[in-house]
Order: sequence, then C-alpha cells, then structure tokens
Amino acid sequence: MTQQDDNLLGNYLRERRQRLDAGKLGYPLLRRRTPGLRREEVAVRACVSTTWYTWLEQGRGGAPSEEVLERLSKALELSAAERDHLFLLAQNRLPGVTWQAGVDVSPSLQRVLDSMTHTPALVKTAEWQVVAWNHAATKVFVDYAQLPPEQRNILLMMFSNEDMKKRLPDWHQVTRNMVANFRADVARTGASEHVRALVEELSAMSETFRLLWQSQEVSQHGEGIKQLWLPDEGVLELEYSTFAVEGKPGLSLVVFNPRLPRDRETVERLMARP
Repeated sequence: MTQQDDNLLGNYLRERRQRLDAGKLGYPLLRRRTPGLRREEVAVRACVSTTWYTWLEQGRGGAPSEEVLERLSKALELSAAERDHLFLLAQNRLPGVTWQAGVDVSPSLQRVLDSMTHTPALVKTAEWQVVAWNHAATKVFVDYAQLPPEQRNILLMMFSNEDMKKRLPDWHQVTRNMVANFRADVARTGASEHVRALVEELSAMSETFRLLWQSQEVSQHGEGIKQLWLPDEGVLELEYSTFAVEGKPGLSLVVFNPRLPRDRETVERLMARP
C-alpha cells in the first residue's frame, strides 16, 4: 500500500476541497490551476493556519481536535453524512451529538403516513411532540388536528388526562417504559437542555412522572404491543414499531399495526365512523 493510500484523511479533505465552487463562495476565478478552493482559503474559513492545514492534507498534521473538525466541516460545507465520515477518518468515532430542533415533515413522509389507510402511524420529536399523523391515528388515538400544537405532546396527554388511565389496561407499566424511552431519546439527540421546561411541567403536574424521572431508568422499546380499551369495542391490540427518520435525528416514525384479524376489523369499524 502506498503512502497516498494510507493518507485517507488527507485524501478526503483534498477531494472535498476541490469539489467546492469557488465562484459561488465569492472567490476570484482567475489564475486557478485546480478546481475548488485553495488550501489557504480553506484554512482561513476554518480558522487554522495554512501550514497546519497543508500538513493535514499531506498526512503529517497530527490528529485534529473535535473543535477543529467541526470548523473544517463547516469550511468544506460537508453534509451530515460527510461530517460523520470526517470524524471516523480523523478520530475513528462519530462526532458528539448536536441538538437539531428541526420538526419539518417532508411531503413524501406525509404521503407514506397517508398510504397506511388502516394502520395508525405518527411522527414524533425527541420531546414526544406529535408533528404528523395519518387518518387512522385520529380515529384510534386522538384527532391531533383539533388540539392546539402545544397540547400534541404524548407525555402531557398521558400524565394529564385521566381518560388515558382508563384506556390503557397497564397504564403504570406503559408510563414507566415511556419515561425510560423518553430519557433515551433525550440523550440520543442531545436534547437535555431543550426539554428542561417540559420535564419541570410534567413533574409539577404528576407525582408519578416525577418519581419515574428521578429513577433515572433508560431503555429503548422500539417494538412492542400496545393495548387500548375502547368503550364500544373492548381491548384493541396494536403491534408498534419505531423507525428513525433519515436526516432528522430528532424525529421518529411510529407505526401501530393491528395485531390480529379481529384488531384490524376493529380499526376498520372505527375508520367507518363519521
């Protein structure tokens, strides 16, 4: 293997540098012998010395710090996936979690939800705020469109609504798992500071939540069975599965599939009601 083949980080930096459009970034295009930005231009954008950046591309600059890698990512306009790859090459690990507040649901994802005509499904944030849903979810759970946005939080509904205890045969176990999952989501997405107000509100509202939160339990139940008691139908069983939304680490897609044929018939009856 040649020295050039060994220099994976330097090769990656050079390739990313050369693909940048100097004109679009406001740099003069005259007297450029190679495409992209010059080394000194990237160095200025990343707030590092030209000599050190040159050494880094040549494979002799030493291991860059996380802070420098973040600046290089921005200077080279790397995507999230490219940023991850840069950290893997430089430090053999993924970058630390950075909170992303984005809650936008793309039209294509909404169409995926709508295509599941008899399968309740929703998209939630790391704060467990419901930001998208399909028609089946409004019939089985709640019509989220009729709620103010600030009330579309699953945790708030779970701990403030007494009807929820009646609808969930195993409410205490469900809430225990839910809070443990919530804590895992907060840690995974770096949302600790951003959920502080929500945790304080829930703790003041519910002694059960306060004790569960203080227990420090962390778990992830990405799959399982949810039981709902419906006044006119009895117990409805749904198998739920949770999926990450690509490019939106704060969002999760949760699909609730009727477990047995009788459960699907129940959902179909609910869907037929006005």
